[in-house]
Parts: sequence; C-alpha cells; structure tokens
Amino acid sequence: MKKVAIIMGGYSSEYQISLISGNVVSQQLDRSKYIPYKIHILKNKWVYVDENENEFSIDKNDFSVVVDNQKITFDVVFNAIHGTPGEDGLMQAYLQLLNIPQTSCDFYQAALTFNKRDLLSVLKPYGIKTAISYLINQGDAINTEEIIKRVGLPCFVKPNRSGSSFGISMVKESEDLLTAIENAYKEDNEIIIESYLKGTEVSVGVINYKGEIIVLPITEIVSENDFFDYEAKYQGKSSEITPARISEVEKNKVEETAKRVYKILNMSGFSRSEFILVDGEPFMLEMNTIPGLTAESILPQQARAANITLPELFGNAIELALNKLR
Repeated sequence: MKKVAIIMGGYSSEYQISLISGNVVSQQLDRSKYIPYKIHILKNKWVYVDENENEFSIDKNDFSVVVDNQKITFDVVFNAIHGTPGEDGLMQAYLQLLNIPQTSCDFYQAALTFNKRDLLSVLKPYGIKTAISYLINQGDAINTEEIIKRVGLPCFVKPNRSGSSFGISMVKESEDLLTAIENAYKEDNEIIIESYLKGTEVSVGVINYKGEIIVLPITEIVSENDFFDYEAKYQGKSSEITPARISEVEKNKVEETAKRVYKILNMSGFSRSEFILVDGEPFMLEMNTIPGLTAESILPQQARAANITLPELFGNAIELALNKLR
C-alpha cells in the first residue's frame, strides 16, 4: 500500500477550488492500493488534516509528518493545487530536490505553462495559432491608444500568471481598459491583453494513460456570460457539452494541435488546453496543468466520456509518477 500525500489549497485565489479537488481525489482513490493523506498547503501553514479535521504540521525539511509519535513519509505526492505554488513549478522543484515523485508535470513545464506570455511565445515558432497580444508589467506607462491599435476592441485583459478566470475582463469600450488592467493587477503584476477571437470555445484534455499519450473527448464551452469567466466555470453560468458539436475536420485539427503541444513541451501528467475555433482553425488560449478534478470538472467529464473512471484516472497518475523513479 502506497502512502499518497494529496496536496491541496495553495496561495492563490483558487485555493478553495483546490481543496474541493483534493477532497475528491482522496475520496476516489482505490483504498486497496493507496492510503491517502490530505495535506493543506496554505500561506500560513502546511498541515496534514486527518478524518476528524485534526491538524498536524508538515516538516518542510523532508516533507514528513509526525502523528501519535510516529513519523510518516510519503511514497508519492498527488498534486491538486491550482495556481501557485502547485501549478507554477515551485512544489515540483521542491519535491524533486527531496526525490519525492509527484503526479503533475516537471517544474520547468509547470513554470512555462503557468506563464501565458512565455507559453505562447515558445509555441508560435511551431505554427501554433494564437490571439494578437500586448504585454505590460505593473509600473509600465499605459498607452490606451497603442494597446487598442494593436489588439482592437473588444479585447481581453488577463493576469499573465493566474487561473480560474480570476482577474480577467472583457473590454468593449476604450474607457473601460484602465479599470480592467487594475482588476488584473490584483492577481498578478504582469498583464497580457489579447484580441477577441470570435468562434467556438473548446477545451481538450491530453494525458499519459497507461504509458500512451491520449487525447480525451473535446468539450464545447457555451457561456451565458460574455466569456468563460469564474461564474461560468464554477457557478453554473455555462453549458459544457462533451463531445463538442464540431465537425470531424475541426475535431481532428484540435486533437492534433493539443497532442502536438503536449509533445513539444515534453509534458507529463494532466493537461487541459483551451482553444477558440475561428473559421475552422484552432487558436490556443492557454494550458492548465492542474485542472479541476471534481466530478463536475471538465477533465473528469472528458475521462468519463472516454470510459475512464476517476479511480482509474487518479490511480494511473500515481503509477506513472512512481514509475518515473524506477
């Protein structure tokens, strides 16, 4: 029986969603193979939380915990932290230094994919289509006319390193641009402003399953709001249709692009990439390496459509992580 530390929480606005994902992982793990330990990674504490909600401090020197005078170390870490420090490479690097296997991608891939600007810059030479973008850092002079001349209206203002649509605004009028930028700065000190792409939004998971890179069934996103924002993602203001209502040609293009990106980046673990189909061509928006893992989340929906259960999905991730060290 392998002792599995399920890390959840994190330091970003997404920590509550991460706690839900982590709890689902704990509930769904096959208890005949794994002993799950819920580990809350929070700004003010790292603790193991037992079934009675008792907390035990994690020793950061070796990522261990003492319970009833017994020291517990872990065979593997299941990473369920959305945002920093679980999705941006920090936990991956820390665990690699300790030689503890973990289920997400390696630290470089995590840092790269978490940075929208850098990810899209790396992929462009490979012919991956993206929106027109404009980049600013906190403290830069803001030239509204120059920004709009480059990206047009409407446009999207996004924190460069953030998830779950926190801090994202759709700007339709030039006078709203500065407010949107200030809103994005609440999440990150780097901002990416992108042109509006009119088309069908789709989300596609690519995973290594039993040693083979597979593309999961594609999900079509239909938001009641202007875009797939936090309300749409987590408060029922959207329809998520799996499989997506797109043509066979479009389906093949999205699958080919998503799988190619996974390979270009030398990814491992889970990935969920977002695209807008414009005149049948997929334009990449971003990649998530720690996507939501609740039963209602997009990646588990796609796994179900591929006849992969949550215990199989999570168990596979653990076994692949353990095999990295063999």
